[in-house]
Amino acid sequence: MEGRAAEDVFKDFRGRRAGLIKALTTDVRKFYEACNPANENLCLYGLPNGSWEVNLPVDEVPPELPEPALGINFARDGMPENNWVALVAVHSDSWLMAVAFYFGARFSFDKNERMRLFRMINDLPTIYEVVTGNAKQSKDQSANHNGSRSKSSGGKARQSESQTKASKIPPPPPREENENVNNDAEEDEEQAEFCGVCGESDDGEEEFWIWCDTCERWFHGKCVKITPARAEHIKHYKCPSCCNTNKKHKA
Repeated sequence: MEGRAAEDVFKDFRGRRAGLIKALTTDVRKFYEACNPANENLCLYGLPNGSWEVNLPVDEVPPELPEPALGINFARDGMPENNWVALVAVHSDSWLMAVAFYFGARFSFDKNERMRLFRMINDLPTIYEVVTGNAKQSKDQSANHNGSRSKSSGGKARQSESQTKASKIPPPPPREENENVNNDAEEDEEQAEFCGVCGESDDGEEEFWIWCDTCERWFHGKCVKITPARAEHIKHYKCPSCCNTNKKHKA
C-alpha cells in the first residue's frame, strides 16, 4: 500500500471489492468451476488490483492479513447455487471489513480516521447487495423508473425521438451540488444509482448505462461489455447474471 491514510486503505478496499464482485457476477461460472468440492479447503481472495483468485489459505501463522472464509468449495453442492453465491458474498463482505480495519489498527488510525474510513466504505453497497440485486434504492429512484425513465416495450428509458436508441438509456441522474453540506450524504444515498456489476454509482461523468429488462437493474456498458452501437440492435437486454440463471434452468 502506497500511503497510510484512510483514503489509501479505502482504495485497497475498493480494489479487493471490485475483484470479489467480478468473481460472483460476471465471472461466476469460472468461479463456480474453480471451487471443486474434491479439492482441499479453498478461499476466495479479492486483490487490490481488482482481480480475484481461488486458492489455498496461506501457510503463515498468524497470517499477514486476515484470511477469508475457509472451505467455501465444500458447501458448493450442498445448496442451490444462488444461495451458495450469496453466502460467499456475505463472508466476502466480512473479510473486506476485517482487512480494512486491520490496516486501520496497523496504521494507528484514531477515532476520526476510523469513522472517515467507515463512512467511505458505507457509501458503497455491500457485495451481498450487489450479488442479490438488493442494492438499496430509494422511493425517488422508483419514481424515476416509472416516470422520467418509463420503459418502452423493450424496457429501455425514453427521451426525445430524435435521439438514438443508445442515448435512450440515460445514466443515473446527476447529484445535487448546491445543497447544504450537512445533507450531502443523505441526498447522495437517495439519488445514487448503482451498477449491478461493479456496484459503483454515478460519479458525474457521462457514461453509457444499459437497463436489464429481466432483473430491472442498471449496468455500466463497459461492465457488461455492451457498447452504444451494439445496444442499437438489442430489443430486450438481459444482463450476464440473468442469462446464467436462464441457462441453469434450461439445463
